[in-house]
Amino acid sequence: MADTSSFDITSPVDFAEVDNALNQARKEIGQRYDFKGTTAEITLNTTDKTLTLLADDEMKMNAVWEIVQTRLTRRGVPVKNFKNAESEPAAGAKLRRLITIQQGIPIEAAREIVKFIKDQKLKKVQASIQGDQVRVTSPSKDDLQAAMQQLRGHDFGVSLHFGNYR
Repeated sequence: MADTSSFDITSPVDFAEVDNALNQARKEIGQRYDFKGTTAEITLNTTDKTLTLLADDEMKMNAVWEIVQTRLTRRGVPVKNFKNAESEPAAGAKLRRLITIQQGIPIEAAREIVKFIKDQKLKKVQASIQGDQVRVTSPSKDDLQAAMQQLRGHDFGVSLHFGNYR
């Protein structure tokens, strides 16, 4: 029987890089003129995998989120894994926005990836869900390369990272 090749599809978030990006964002907010004398706080909770933004009004909230996104992108952190929510009222006439950070591939997206690979009708390419990642196997490395190309061209709502290619 021929040897099978495989690769894993994951969706990692490096929390050290997230922390570095948030420190840069805090520094930029502290130096900007339009934030002088206003409240603009960014809090990261790595255990709950959440990011909390606190601002005076919706305009400032959107500006803070824009700065955070820019810094995350520059540090190479996938912004797709940050699930933005609506702002809610907080104490002291402020607004709070709780953003959840998706670590790994959620089961719905994993099922969608498996279904997408099966629908592509690639010869002998099989996908299986293994926890928060998807493993794709095939006897042909060319078929695996084709599967990667097609997966890159489709949006599953999370950032895809291909690793363990053997």
